[in-house]
Amino acid sequence: MLHKLEMLIAVAKEQHFGRAATSLGITQPTLSTGIRQLEEQLGVQLVFRSSRYGGLTPEGQSALVWARRIVSDARQLKEEMQVKRRGFAGELRVAVIPTALTWAARLTTRFGELHPNVRFTILSRTSIEILAMIDNLDVDAGISYLDNEPTGRVITEPLYEERYCLICAPAAPFAGRESAGWEDLEGEMLALLTPDMQNRRIIDKSLNAAGVSARIVLESDSPLALVANVMAGNCLTILPEDIARFLATGTDLSVVPLRGAAHNRFVGVVAPWREPRTPVLDALLAEARRISAGSP
Repeated sequence: MLHKLEMLIAVAKEQHFGRAATSLGITQPTLSTGIRQLEEQLGVQLVFRSSRYGGLTPEGQSALVWARRIVSDARQLKEEMQVKRRGFAGELRVAVIPTALTWAARLTTRFGELHPNVRFTILSRTSIEILAMIDNLDVDAGISYLDNEPTGRVITEPLYEERYCLICAPAAPFAGRESAGWEDLEGEMLALLTPDMQNRRIIDKSLNAAGVSARIVLESDSPLALVANVMAGNCLTILPEDIARFLATGTDLSVVPLRGAAHNRFVGVVAPWREPRTPVLDALLAEARRISAGSP
């Protein structure tokens, strides 16, 4: 039954039988047969069918909650038994908001020094996507905002508080200044992250609070693309301090702190709510706690 529950999770995630089958590495007829067998075992219809996928029935929605729980528990059991047999080993999949990738590197490096047999897969995603991936068991944990969008039934461990900086070319009026105010950005050409990024929504609120009508000339889902355009053109960008200083290192760009903390946000590790937690996940949260506290 476990494999059939994984099929249900895949169908609910992809909302398409063909894509769900591909994601599981099986044929579509095998998937369809598996779902029908699961329906027969449970005695209810789980999926509305016509010429194409029609969504989950109410019973299917309830079964999906149980499927996620059972599959998650089964994976957790397997992981815990592996830890007992050979110590910390295997793979941790972590989805990270783009502006926190430098902190993800810090966390995974520290963790890897303590547990060298654990390898990481790091995926850059939006905060909304991260929560969906945790729900769908696509990742083991995320690094995302903790205090803006609802995080649902998860456990969290703060890593840092975002502080925002302006990145500008040497010829820009802001270059070399110790700081700037949000209100100073009126009329300036800005390159910002796309609106689906929570960082962009935070920046929009800060600009609105300062009474600034944003003049946005470029949007991207990549902080690297924003900084590259600052170097190549005459626009400015706004990014959290850590990623801003990382991307500006080795260039002649100026990183200028923006005054005002009204819209700063905490970022940290987000993981599925489980009791008990797996040893590996516990260790990851503990390492995040040590980094947040400034422990060596």
